[in-house]
This record gives sequence, structure tokens and C-alpha cells, in this order.
Amino acid sequence: MTSYDVEFRSVSKHFGDFVAVDRVDLQVEKGEFLTLLGPSGCGKSTTLRLIAGFLHPTEGDVLIAGEVMGTRPAYRRESSMVFQDYALFPHMSVLENVGFGLRERRESREDIRRKVDAMLEVVGLTEFGDRRPSQLSGGQQQRVALARSLVLEPTVLLLDEPLGALDLKMRRHMQVELKNLQHRVGVTFIYVTHDQEEALVMSDRIAVMNQGRIEQIGPSHELYENPRTRFVADFIGETNLMAGTVEALEGETVRVAARELAVVGLRPPEVRVGDAVHVSIRPEKIRGGEESRDCETTAQGEIVDVVYKGSEIRYELRLPDGTLLTYDEQTKHHSRRFAVGDTLDVGWSAEDARIIRDEDG
Repeated sequence: MTSYDVEFRSVSKHFGDFVAVDRVDLQVEKGEFLTLLGPSGCGKSTTLRLIAGFLHPTEGDVLIAGEVMGTRPAYRRESSMVFQDYALFPHMSVLENVGFGLRERRESREDIRRKVDAMLEVVGLTEFGDRRPSQLSGGQQQRVALARSLVLEPTVLLLDEPLGALDLKMRRHMQVELKNLQHRVGVTFIYVTHDQEEALVMSDRIAVMNQGRIEQIGPSHELYENPRTRFVADFIGETNLMAGTVEALEGETVRVAARELAVVGLRPPEVRVGDAVHVSIRPEKIRGGEESRDCETTAQGEIVDVVYKGSEIRYELRLPDGTLLTYDEQTKHHSRRFAVGDTLDVGWSAEDARIIRDEDG
């Protein structure tokens, strides 16, 4: 018995000369919440449709629960999909929408009602069974779409940006609801989004896609704290990226010349003196003022922009060589306020600077 609910083995998908998915290998564990994350055109939705059976691979194999799907059509796969627009039938009640797939399977009326009632209780819509979609909020409509897919008891539930039509407050609320629902039902979820915050909040693992390939896959904290490529560092969250050259290897650290700035960071595997690299340092990892004095990397810059963000203040500094650096300071830690035109000392520790070889990113 396989431990994977979904597996890709060297899967590619071509549309004429365009390669949408390029030799992807992927294993999704049973009960996992995996997010495919990337910009428009990176191949994430094509990957989802290859699992669903709406598309078939040009090369390689897609497996669900250990079975090679080949050209098996969508209706014969142990998967179900929730779309961004929900695709609810406006003339049907909530009960009728949720039970639609079961009726197509020709299950008995008693079994359909029992399963639908149980699923409406799971998604918290027991009292809304007689309403039409137009009588529901966006969040309620999304839960109906989820219930309609989950009631079919799929091996894997595929979700193609299902929160994209909701406003920011509702979207954040539904992120938590959706993750809690996945824990309750125990079904494998594969979720597509271009929203980094959404992926970080919801996922057991994230697969960051770029130009049809998976650049890096792992838990949220691993991708944020230890990006292996320049693309992942830049796409997940916010960061300062500085091009440089490795000048020296010093035990577990490496010294990089980034224009006029000497940066000390932890030494990555296989890095050599003379390598072209990028340094990634998150804005919240930077220390300002007196706190910067004990840091391995220090700099001084002129503040060119200040943005108050409630819990933090964002400063943008211009270093003497013209490099722009973004620094986030927690407002609760300091009563001081710097202004545009002020000079500010900043620094960061070696363990917070990620050194990424250019050939890897």
C-alpha cells in the first residue's frame, strides 16, 4: 500500500511549444494540506487539472492512491474540485446542491439525505438547507461548495483559489475555517493560490512553482527561513536581496562583498570563494540603533521613507553605495521615531543572513 494519495513521476504538460509543467516529481502524503504557490503562469493550476483529469500528461505518470491515472476521465477519479466561482446551481437549494453528485451516482434518497445532513453539520450550515445560493453570503457559498465536494468522500480534494472572490476580512476568516475543516474530515487537500500569506497560514507543506517546475517544497517555516533559491526568497514574504561575491570562508560563516557592504552569513553547502551569490535578509531580522552594534554585519544609511503600520514601523534606508534596505521595527519595543533624512545605524546577525548561490536561483 502506498503512503501517497497523489504522486507525480516526471510529469510534463505541453501546449504546442509551450511547456506548462516541466518534469515535475511530487509526493503528497495521506491527510496532508499541500499548497501549490506561485505567480500567474507558473503551472500550478495546470498541475491541479492534471490531478483532476481535466488535462492529461504529455509525459510521465499521475497516480492517485497508488493507481496510475493515464487518460482516465475526471468522473472516474477519486478526486473532487472546488473552483474559485464555486459553480453552485442557482435554481437549487443548499440541500440539492450538496446532494447533486450523490444523485448522479444514483444513491438512494435515504442515503443522500443522511450524508447531506451530516456534511452540512460539518460545515456549519444545518439551518440553511432550504436556501438558494443567492440568499447566502460569500463565505457560506464557499462552504456549500466544499460540502458538495466532500460529501462524495474523495481521496483528494482539489481547491483552485477558492477564496479569491472574498474580501480580505472574510478571506482570513475562511483560511482558519478551511484548515480546521481539513483537520476534522482528514481528507488530503491540494490548494492553489498566488497569495503567500494564505499559503503560510494554511499549509502543512508548500510547493513553490516557477516556470513549470517546483523550486522548493517544504513546511512554511522552512521555506521562509531557509529559501534555497533567489526566487523562493523573493516570493515568500518580503526580503532584502543584495547581489555579491564570496570573498572568504571563515569556519561556519562566509564573508560576501555586496557592493561596498561586507556581509557575514552562515556558510551554505558547496559555496566557494569567488562564487556569485545573493544575500537575503528579512526586514524584521534587521536591528537598528544601539542594538546593531554587536551584529556581525553593520551599515549606516539615510532614511528615505517611513511607513507606520500599527504594530511596526517600516523604514527604507539608502546606504552610501545606493543600496536600498527595508527595516521593520516593532513599535512596542521603542518609543523613538526616526524621520526622513535621519541617519540610522543598522545591522544583523550572521545566522539571519541567507547566502544563495546564483546558479541555484
